[in-house]
Amino acid sequence: MGFENQNNSVIELSTQTRTIPELLLARSNECGNHIALQNERESITYAALPSRVFAISRALIARGLCTGDRVGLWAPNSVEWVLVALGIQCAGGVLVPINTRMKGKEAADILERSGARFLFVVDRFLGTDYPALLDGMTLDTLAYRIVLGGECDNPDSLPRFIEQGQDVSHKLVMERAESLRADDLSDLLFTSGTTGKPKGVMSAHGQTLRAFSEFSRILGLKPEDRYLVVNPFFHCFGYKAGWLACLISGATILPHAVFNAEEIFDRVESERATVLPGPPALYLSMLEHPRLESADLSSLRIAVTGASSIPPSLIERIRQDLGCDRVTTAYGLTECGGLATICDPDESSETIAGTCGRAIPGTELCIMGEGDEVVAPGATGEICLRGFHVMQGYFNNPEATSEAIDDAGWLHTGDVGHLDQKGNLVITDRLKDMFIVGGFNCYPAEIEAALFEHPDIAQVAVVGIPDERMGEVGCACVVLKRGCEQSEESLVRWSRTQMANYKVPRRVEFYEDLPKNASNKVDKVQLRQSLA
Repeated sequence: MGFENQNNSVIELSTQTRTIPELLLARSNECGNHIALQNERESITYAALPSRVFAISRALIARGLCTGDRVGLWAPNSVEWVLVALGIQCAGGVLVPINTRMKGKEAADILERSGARFLFVVDRFLGTDYPALLDGMTLDTLAYRIVLGGECDNPDSLPRFIEQGQDVSHKLVMERAESLRADDLSDLLFTSGTTGKPKGVMSAHGQTLRAFSEFSRILGLKPEDRYLVVNPFFHCFGYKAGWLACLISGATILPHAVFNAEEIFDRVESERATVLPGPPALYLSMLEHPRLESADLSSLRIAVTGASSIPPSLIERIRQDLGCDRVTTAYGLTECGGLATICDPDESSETIAGTCGRAIPGTELCIMGEGDEVVAPGATGEICLRGFHVMQGYFNNPEATSEAIDDAGWLHTGDVGHLDQKGNLVITDRLKDMFIVGGFNCYPAEIEAALFEHPDIAQVAVVGIPDERMGEVGCACVVLKRGCEQSEESLVRWSRTQMANYKVPRRVEFYEDLPKNASNKVDKVQLRQSLA
């Protein structure tokens, strides 16, 4: 049976679809032989997708996975990533994506604090042996490690793991999948905070589907779309606004592991990609590339960006030079499932570049001032959100949850902004001092905690500074211990062994003492001014 929905219409998400497993089965029935997942080696149709997913679910159940158990997934974008994620969720497990840029110590911390019993981990990626990164780490809850890629005869390989589930019936998997409710957890995404310790954000099936069905509707995603997902699957942008949005709309998922402008041009041309979201740096790299003049980008029609300051000229160039008819920006944070507001793609370039659009249906948005009072229209204050998509809380951290969500249900984002006359959100600052490097959130307290491990550092403060290509990068303002000597190059080199690459300060400045404010806290405003 061929793909029957050929009328260029958006597939609507049924109100009866409560969970991601239900969505998978619904799309399998509706989309038939239309391609769901594709890479250079294979194509998987929507009709065939459940059997591939359930094979993983059966193996998990055979090894004792119970509903609600957490399962880590530490791998780059791939067909296998999607199959494993869906396999976890269909077995009733909670997906715990892990950033591929993390070092072993950082990943082990997430695995331990999430209580993950299973870990699916890539064999090698960008020359790194990922399983070896966990050697010597204390992981009391972890019972099974399954390796993606590598040698198939490896007893820990995914094919060997799948073989262990052959005695589990299809009926049992269906019963497990059908037993899930809309408010059951679908994933636990770890995000950093000003305390410097990553926190696990609990999100449920129903709220995720509702939010990203709105995202798909506003973008106008169609079954005919071919979505090149470059944004990492461990992040909401690549996972929920990426492959899950494809599943919601019946589109084809084209995973891409590492951004490389030359490769993106090749894939857009050869695979006729129609959707290409990414941070501004992705589009800037393409627009500055020599291939731009000769590449056939005629298939592209949708672009979604955000995550840093955007000039209106970039929006215009995405429309004119890349040929994307629909371009938009959005705002969200992991604590609200990754999506809170989005711009109407039909708005002007100035509105799309200068605002984050309006709240999605079902979301309340307000600006609060001192004393948690709602400020007058147009006034600046803290951005607060309330609605169906606000997280269930931070995993095993009720104190942090109560700090983030007040008694009235408002999520305090820590971001500062105001609403324009049309109700579009304009972000002006970040209370939490977070800065964004190439689309990745960086939290100074977390980076500072890592830098304090260096034996020669007495004081350190990290701030974001403008960067033409990346939007922002980190600058470490360092006071060395008496008698110690270090160079900028040596500290950057040391940092690369201790933390994910995007967290590594790109600049180091040395001080005899750091400026302080009246409360004897480091004055980061003064630091930023001195670095300008």
